[in-house]
Amino acid sequence: MNDASNIRQLTSLRFFAAFWVVLFHYWPKLDLEAAIPLFVQKGYLGVELFFVLSGFILCHVYRTSLEEGRFRYGPFLWNRLARVYPLHLATLVAMIALALGAQAAGLGVDANILSWESLPANLLLLQAWGLAPQAAFNHPSWSISAEWFAYLSFPLFAWAALALKNRPLVALGLAIGFLAGLYAVFQHLAGFPLTQATIQWGALRIVPCFAYGCALHALWRARPSQNRRVALAGAAVSTLAVLISAAIAAPDAVIVIGLGAMIFFLARMAQTGSETFGNAQLVYLGEISYSVYMVCVPWKIVFVNAADKLFELSDERLPLWLWLVFLAGVVPLAAASYHLIERPARSRMKLWAAAWKARRPSTAGA
Repeated sequence: MNDASNIRQLTSLRFFAAFWVVLFHYWPKLDLEAAIPLFVQKGYLGVELFFVLSGFILCHVYRTSLEEGRFRYGPFLWNRLARVYPLHLATLVAMIALALGAQAAGLGVDANILSWESLPANLLLLQAWGLAPQAAFNHPSWSISAEWFAYLSFPLFAWAALALKNRPLVALGLAIGFLAGLYAVFQHLAGFPLTQATIQWGALRIVPCFAYGCALHALWRARPSQNRRVALAGAAVSTLAVLISAAIAAPDAVIVIGLGAMIFFLARMAQTGSETFGNAQLVYLGEISYSVYMVCVPWKIVFVNAADKLFELSDERLPLWLWLVFLAGVVPLAAASYHLIERPARSRMKLWAAAWKARRPSTAGA
């Protein structure tokens, strides 16, 4: 199982991670007297789910090449950049265009959205490293900056995972201890949870999750299983545990550890050949999940402002029927951005790399 596409269940899971974040951002716009459900309030942890998944999948894809000495850092970084940068750049430009258009129309625009001093950090994917003065432009992109930090340091994470590949339970125990300890220390020193850090400490926020994902993969690979019932039961129990712990507002560390268990058992299901949670429709939604995540805030700004003008809303809060249209609308918009921007730009960047590689021998011969 060296091909990441074989773990279809984890591709499907990405959509639910993105949709949890979307609910977190969109629920406050629902005109409802009831309090926001605790599960929705914990939606920011969808980012942690992405981070743990990232560590697991990158180890899955690249561990063999690392072990055999075939891993090449430059092509790895280019492939990762091709994965995240084009859509990041497109949404950044879109947010600038929206804000400038609103200003030209005489509408008020949050000054932070057009924080020009934050533009260099955003263009260089450094906005989650404490180098951006404001949470500007398309704010969710801070997590892409954090991912870029993990990509740059991936050889260190991989080296640690390989060093303990014969002792995967030790690796997992160290990763969980590191995660829980860092969360506690950060909360004590900073006065707020690391799981709510964005532009100031976002690069640190990914570190324990990424390490946890690498450790989970080490255990998954070291101790393969073909017991489909155990895998299915583990996935069901861990999912239920996450839902309950989020619904009762359990500590974030507990929920994140549970998210890792979900990833492990869903990957175990794929290892047994199970097709559960890996059907084509869910996998497609998982494939567009990055677009869902990156367009959700621009869509919110456009839709809510348009609805406010058309329906004269109270405090920009949407009635249920309109909110459901708003919520559902992010999916076709994400599909469009995936097919028109994300996938073709990624393919184009990979073609550039292949063409450059093909020219190297002739250049050297000359």
